[in-house]
Amino acid sequence: MKVVGLTGNIASGKTEVAKIFKDLGARVIDADQIAREVVKPGEIVWEEIHKEFGEDILNPDRTINRLKLGEIVFNDNEKRDRINKITHPRIIERMKELIKKYKRDNVKVVIIEATLIVEKGGLKDTIEELIVVTSDKETQIKRILERDGFKREEAISRIESQIPITEKEKHASYVIDNSGTLSETRKQVEEVWEKLKT
Repeated sequence: MKVVGLTGNIASGKTEVAKIFKDLGARVIDADQIAREVVKPGEIVWEEIHKEFGEDILNPDRTINRLKLGEIVFNDNEKRDRINKITHPRIIERMKELIKKYKRDNVKVVIIEATLIVEKGGLKDTIEELIVVTSDKETQIKRILERDGFKREEAISRIESQIPITEKEKHASYVIDNSGTLSETRKQVEEVWEKLKT
């Protein structure tokens, strides 16, 4: 079984790329989805976040208000590090459990879709190859404005808070440019898929 990382910066379109890989036959492990699962009320991670950040970050139904929490940690490196220390070990643990399951099921290719593969390095011992999805800055800004309703300055601030995509590309086995049309992206994904299957 081949385990491959799939990463990119905000609004680069890695989720769209992951969907295409899934259509082609890969099993995709979505780090964001797991992150949402581990913070559900009753989970240990939920308890730790609640203890650390208090009642203000909870919705009326006791779920964590991701927008409020995001605002708190976005401009505060210390708090962002704290939230990462609480969540990342559990997310990686869940991923490794899924990888073991897929191995038992004789899956050929597993793709881990996650933003912080290069920065955090917690998956380096797990993945064999890395796919980096890129997009030009104007396309990223346009997607953030449409998707999140941010102002242009906020969108630029989010983009610039991440390490430059050129840094991620240095670690890449494959680079997929997602600045163009969906069919252009799909063609690149299909080419990478052919290599991953061998």
